[in-house]
Amino acid sequence: MVDSINNIQQYNYNTVANIKASNLQGIPKANLQQLSVSNASLPFNSSNRVINRRTELASDAEKQKYTQLSKIVDKNTKKQLEILLKNGVLLNSDSNDRSTVLDNLYKMATTPRAEGLSSEGMLKDTINTIAYPFIITQQFGDIPANYRSRALDANTKDVTNLTDTYIARRDIDVEHSGTCVAASIEFNLAEKMPAEFARFAEGLSSPEMSVKKEIKLRNLADHTLDAIWLLNAFEIPHETNSFDRALLTFAPDKNAIIRAQIQTTDRDPLERSPLDVLMQSTFMQVGSQQSYNSLTDKRLGKFNQNDKGLIEFEKTFTESVVEDKNKLSVTYQTVDENARLVGYETDFETMKRHLLTALDMGENVIIGYTQVDQNNIIINGHEITIIGYKHDPQGKLIFICNDTDDNQSGPVEYSEDYLLPKIHHAALPEEIVADDLTVTPNWVEGLNIYKEMKNKAA
Repeated sequence: MVDSINNIQQYNYNTVANIKASNLQGIPKANLQQLSVSNASLPFNSSNRVINRRTELASDAEKQKYTQLSKIVDKNTKKQLEILLKNGVLLNSDSNDRSTVLDNLYKMATTPRAEGLSSEGMLKDTINTIAYPFIITQQFGDIPANYRSRALDANTKDVTNLTDTYIARRDIDVEHSGTCVAASIEFNLAEKMPAEFARFAEGLSSPEMSVKKEIKLRNLADHTLDAIWLLNAFEIPHETNSFDRALLTFAPDKNAIIRAQIQTTDRDPLERSPLDVLMQSTFMQVGSQQSYNSLTDKRLGKFNQNDKGLIEFEKTFTESVVEDKNKLSVTYQTVDENARLVGYETDFETMKRHLLTALDMGENVIIGYTQVDQNNIIINGHEITIIGYKHDPQGKLIFICNDTDDNQSGPVEYSEDYLLPKIHHAALPEEIVADDLTVTPNWVEGLNIYKEMKNKAA
């Protein structure tokens, strides 16, 4: 990561909807339009996601679980369940404890859920999300009258002065979500690791509202002590019982249950499901050093002076621990101390090769893109996920992507000419970029940010 990007580390990747009216003066209309240029023509096929597919129930226990689930769910969800079995997704066991999607769905259906959550509702949302992850959205819902007093009380619990009380009451009406990073990670987990997604869904919606995951410390840093520094810096609860592994506890913030209960009883079209609420809250908690508030969609934390979204370093850490993979955030845009886009760290052909190599390896690529004003000053950013590519009749490259903030449940297409110049960073395996770019390790980047913020506060 280049030094110049450190000057905008407090720049959060939220959503294009967060652009302030005062920043829109003089921006060409073309720069403000949504990135999507058309609906993707490549249909989503869940059977492409898993390897070593098993499509037949092998034991009496599996048959019993499947039969009981089929009796509980509605007609449409039952059909999705049948498709997941035929595609090999239902019996996929690519989870941290080797449990299958079926195992976790059955546990969700036959054991209690957290207060105010519906077992049938959570089961339906989990099955449908795994079957078609494009339904994941980051759109918050409103707070209905019957929940308002409880939400206000929760958000003003520790507030004493009138000004802060007014702000706390106002902030529960979230207009624009800052959870694009968390929603993108949620999508990636559902699309690439359905059994682990189901395991998270079960644990986060259980009375304990948490899930444990063992990770390899080498996926955070080359040296154990550096990896432990990262875990401690992010304040994620963990145990290190060996030199190379750690057991982490993932959980949503304390106010997430209120949002999840609201979405259980008062969910409107295009709004998040209770499952989305719990997943996104959990991943925001990880990235924000356990400081997220689901009622306001705001956060605190030692690495960030802004209160919305996650910065690039926080995003990379969250991706790494959720997927237990060594994720490297590669910065492509060169930005000066005034947040002005002044160039690129490599040419577009090299950037394109990096992305296509990752996709050919079977990786989705979560990218952060930026928008600039007429002076090339970055005014906003957003996270989306590249899931594939194709070529148009003229041979032009088209990226197939998912955007959790476009109010449509399906993939979208971005032309290479439109998307590549906007890409600020991408999460990629290190071996793809090692010969082209020098990238600062994640823990070093975090330590630099931490020192910089401490110096500013001094």
